[in-house]
Amino acid sequence: MAMFPSTPSAIVPVLALLLSLPVLYFFVSSHILPPHQISISDPDELDDLSLFHKAIAMDATNFSRHSTRHPSRRSHLSAAVRRPKIAFLFLTNSELYFAPLWERFFANVTLKQYNIYVHADPFVKIPPLEGVFRDKVIPSKRTQRSSPTLISAARRLLATAMLDDPLNTYFALISQHCIPLHSFNYLYDFLFDMKKLYKDLDFRSYIEILDDQPFLWDRYNARGSDVMIPEVHFDEFRVGSQFFVLSRKHASMVIKDRKLWRKFKLPCLNLNSCYPEEHYFPTMLSLQDPKGCTRFTLTRVNWTDSVDGHPHTYHPPEISPGLIYDLRKSNSTYSYMFARKFSPDCLNPLMEMADSVIFKD
Repeated sequence: MAMFPSTPSAIVPVLALLLSLPVLYFFVSSHILPPHQISISDPDELDDLSLFHKAIAMDATNFSRHSTRHPSRRSHLSAAVRRPKIAFLFLTNSELYFAPLWERFFANVTLKQYNIYVHADPFVKIPPLEGVFRDKVIPSKRTQRSSPTLISAARRLLATAMLDDPLNTYFALISQHCIPLHSFNYLYDFLFDMKKLYKDLDFRSYIEILDDQPFLWDRYNARGSDVMIPEVHFDEFRVGSQFFVLSRKHASMVIKDRKLWRKFKLPCLNLNSCYPEEHYFPTMLSLQDPKGCTRFTLTRVNWTDSVDGHPHTYHPPEISPGLIYDLRKSNSTYSYMFARKFSPDCLNPLMEMADSVIFKD
C-alpha cells in the first residue's frame, strides 16, 4: 500500500502542511503552551560568587583602614575631600531609549559625584552606547521577566559598583523605561542630607516593602507548598517595586546573602504568580534591617490600568508639565525622583521640557 500520494495535485497539500509546521509550532508554543522560565546555570552562578567575594573582600579591607565602626559615616564625613557618589545601575534588555534625557540629567555634573553601570542582556542586540554610557556595560548574563535572572542581574550590578569604587554610597536601580523627575543636584542633595541619617549615622535605603497585598499567598507558594520554609515563613514574605535606591550597607547585605537566594532562585511551578524580583529584596532587607529601610521607593509607577503584570505605559499625548508635577507627588514626606513606564516615542516631548520643567526644581 502506498504511504504517500504520488500525483502532483496530492503532493502540494502535503508539502504545504509540512512547511507550515514550524509556523504552527511557533504559534502554539508562544500562545498556548506555558512560558518557559530560563534557569541560572552553574557557571553563571560561580561567576557571580567570584564577583561577590571580591566585592565583599574589598569592602572589608576598605572598612578596616578606618577607625570608625560605621562605613557610611566614614564616607559622609570624608565628603570634604572625597564626596560620596551615587551609582546608577541601568538594567536593560533593549536600547536605552531615554539616553539623551539622561545625558541632560548628568550634564554639568562632576564625575566625582556619580558612576554609571549598565547590565545589558547579551542575547538582545543593542546599539553601541555613547556619551556618558560609553564603556559602561558590565559583564552581563541573559535576563527574563518574572525570573530569578533579574535578581542575579541586580546583584551583579551592585557587586560591580561596590568593587569598582569605594565611594559609591547609594545604588539606584533603573530600567530603560525610566526617566528622572528632578535634576541631579536635587537628588544628590536629598540623598546626602545629614538630617536624613539614621542611627549610628547610617544612610537609609529607599525600597518599597509591603506586607498586605491580596496576592501574597499565591506568590509565596509559587514554587510549591511550604518550599520557602524554614528560611522564609509566610508572615515574613514581602513585596515591593524591583527598582530601589540602596545604601552601601544594604547593598553589602544583598551580595553576602546565600540563604534566601537558594530559595528565591528555585523555578516556579505557577508562572502566573512568579515575580521573584519583586519579593527577594524587600523580604531580605525586611528580615535583616527593617528599621534601616524607609519602606518607600523613589520610583513612581502607575498600576491603575496594568496589563499582564505590566504597569501603565505613558505615551506622547499624555506628556505634559502637569504629568511631571503629578508624578513627583508621593504619600511620604519626600518627592518621587524617578518614574516609569514610558514608551520610547515619549523622548522628544520629554526633551522639549527637560530644562524648563523636569530639571527645574
